[in-house]
Amino acid sequence: MEDLWSIAVVLLQVWFSVMIGFIMIPAMFGLSLGVTSVYIQILVKILEVTVRKLDEKAYLQTQYLFPRPQKKIIVDLHKGEFALSDSFYFYIKGLESIVDDQVTQRFSSEELVSWNLLTRTNHNFHYISLRLTIIWGLGVIIRYCVLFPLRITLAIIGLTWLVIGTTLVGFLPNKRLKNWLSELVHLMCYRICARGLSATIQYHNKENKPQKGGICVANHTSPIDIVILANDGCYAMVGQSHGGLMGVIQRSMVRSCPHVWFERSEMRDRNAVTSRLRAHVAAKTNLPILIFPEGTCINNTSVMMFKKGSFEIGGTIYPVAIKYDPRFGDAFWNSAKYNMVNYLLRMMTSWAIVVNVWYLPPMTRREGEDAAQFANRVKSAIAHQGGLLDMAWDGSLKRAKVKEEFKEQQQKMYSSMVMGKKGRNSQEPHTETTRRQ
Repeated sequence: MEDLWSIAVVLLQVWFSVMIGFIMIPAMFGLSLGVTSVYIQILVKILEVTVRKLDEKAYLQTQYLFPRPQKKIIVDLHKGEFALSDSFYFYIKGLESIVDDQVTQRFSSEELVSWNLLTRTNHNFHYISLRLTIIWGLGVIIRYCVLFPLRITLAIIGLTWLVIGTTLVGFLPNKRLKNWLSELVHLMCYRICARGLSATIQYHNKENKPQKGGICVANHTSPIDIVILANDGCYAMVGQSHGGLMGVIQRSMVRSCPHVWFERSEMRDRNAVTSRLRAHVAAKTNLPILIFPEGTCINNTSVMMFKKGSFEIGGTIYPVAIKYDPRFGDAFWNSAKYNMVNYLLRMMTSWAIVVNVWYLPPMTRREGEDAAQFANRVKSAIAHQGGLLDMAWDGSLKRAKVKEEFKEQQQKMYSSMVMGKKGRNSQEPHTETTRRQ
């Protein structure tokens, strides 16, 4: 029995020595030993084998690689007067919404072209070949027995160090030293947490990184967006105050860094939120504010409507586009389907998190441009850079009903069709009489 305990102690010592020496210390200083890059290259080769096997078995034919062209049916309104056929317009629109709803499909996981050896994205993937079945089984063992314990250990260490480090830094009186140590602690902790997700992040156009006193806005896919961005620089977070473990983390962070946390009652007061954010931006020594104007997580295939409140504050906007590679893991958080714990477990048992981040040139509000127009211009720039679909729909449709103004737009469009047809028909007799004369 003592021999087993001694062996277990030795294994734990080796485990923590390897983790600290080869993962944590390089991560704290922003260094990489190249292990993750080799790991990603091996994954790419394995996924290429999977695609070839799917091609050989003709399973790619079951995927909707090339959507069928939609035939647009034009309803002929019966001489401006109501006819039973007029209802076909709504019938066709309803069927089009069911078959190809471009809004609600943004709130579910992105459809993969082929199996990534993680989830069965199609019922035809139950069995492909013996080789891929063996590879999948080995992958389950590696992900759950090797990577998962390593990742959860790194996450616990990173969060623990974040709470302890920020709390200790908060007692320092020297503001300059305090700010420097606070940024250092935040960077180290977020980099350790990023290694806990096997995150491979490629940052582009670093000359456009958000500066102090500015506002960083980005498209929102997952709660780990914060870890991805803060891995390359420090930000002042904005959000609602929570209780429990999240509350402990928030209270410790705000002691060393001017994060902006709101109580639930304050979140409903738009003027109070705007005034606090404007005061933060006015101090040019404060860290840039990180805001996700969509207000909810979208599945990284599109960018939905930006709330204009973030663009009424004033100051310089630093747009950032985030694009995840779904082949290695689905970073989208479907909060209606998974709670936070289940989501993090899925992330830590995926292959890896591979993401590209683009820093766009800073943007300011033009003369005569209102907040909504400015928000749309920033949104379009992010969508274009990230290769995402630019959508005007509100992300709050994820949990709420369609706003009345959108319904009125459809009603006005249908009314104009009816009245336009009626006007043309009323002119036809007059034209005919003129020809006879």
